[in-house]
Amino acid sequence: MAETALRRENAAIDPAATLMYREAAEAGAAVARFLDANRDAIDRIGARLRAAPPAVVVTCARGSSAHAAAYGKFAIETMTGVVTAPAALSIASIYPARTAPAAARGNRLCIAISQSGRSPDLIAAVEAQRAEGAYVVALVNVADSPLAGIADEVLALNAGPEVSVAATKSYLVSLVGLAAIVAAWTQDAPLGEAIDRLPALLPRAFALDWHAALPTLTDATSLFVIGRGYGYGAALEVALKLKETSGLHAECFSAAEVKHGPMALVGRGFPILALAGSDAAGDDVRETAALFEARGARVCLADTRGGAGTLPALADHPMIEPILMVESFYALAARLAVARGHDPDSPPYLNKVTRTV
Repeated sequence: MAETALRRENAAIDPAATLMYREAAEAGAAVARFLDANRDAIDRIGARLRAAPPAVVVTCARGSSAHAAAYGKFAIETMTGVVTAPAALSIASIYPARTAPAAARGNRLCIAISQSGRSPDLIAAVEAQRAEGAYVVALVNVADSPLAGIADEVLALNAGPEVSVAATKSYLVSLVGLAAIVAAWTQDAPLGEAIDRLPALLPRAFALDWHAALPTLTDATSLFVIGRGYGYGAALEVALKLKETSGLHAECFSAAEVKHGPMALVGRGFPILALAGSDAAGDDVRETAALFEARGARVCLADTRGGAGTLPALADHPMIEPILMVESFYALAARLAVARGHDPDSPPYLNKVTRTV
């Protein structure tokens, strides 16, 4: 009854008029601003990393920014071979952690990602990395934030004001920033060219019609979101946005990890949203989606290879395909939230800046 009343209350909301929808639609312009403003800094970072390759990369982030870091892990490890792992932020903020012995520190890169750059535990974790000799690169939307003040290099996201609680364009620009760092570090021309195509491709991705997923998701109570490889961080972000804006219990799994237990929950009628790119990881997502569909699950597959019954997705360099898929998803997310009786701009109990300690 409460859900029905909520749907009636928000029935007049136009999804395209929501801040979430309008801010997500600005992603192409935001990426163009980011690239124009940061090319020199990105080149400096690339030159530094080639001259003094880090032994390890540590990421510091929470929420959507942590999902960007998950994408960065695959991008860095596949393109450079350097192990990349997230810092446990609470180690610096609430536990009496010891400083690592000098012999264990090595040459380290710390990448901190944040929309606001103000969360106390994030700042504490980055300061701890600096104290151990890390070279700190910050991707942050608020250029005069505390995080920017303690970084060696700041890549200002230049996403512009983001008023909706649900981060959209700042998340996508974070992905672009990570891909750009990798392209500059490795001097990979095809990746660099693909990144430069994004300002033109993102509006096309946003315009893709994912309405076919609405019947499956509107009345769902829970679902799995499946991705793998470069697409895993995107799948994490999709699952979070479904929780955040639609009150929908969505859990993200790698197409590999879902086979280690969680797949026992998937039977007839169980909703699945899967993201398949053009690489081998996408092949595994497609195989997993087919397996679940054979069980009678209700599968919504976004597939860069197309095909009957799939959600449309733009094909390009495998590393930028997830960026385009998330942009397509954001348009669906605003519509789905309204269809389920929610206001995507003001999720209950959430604030724009989360100051975790």
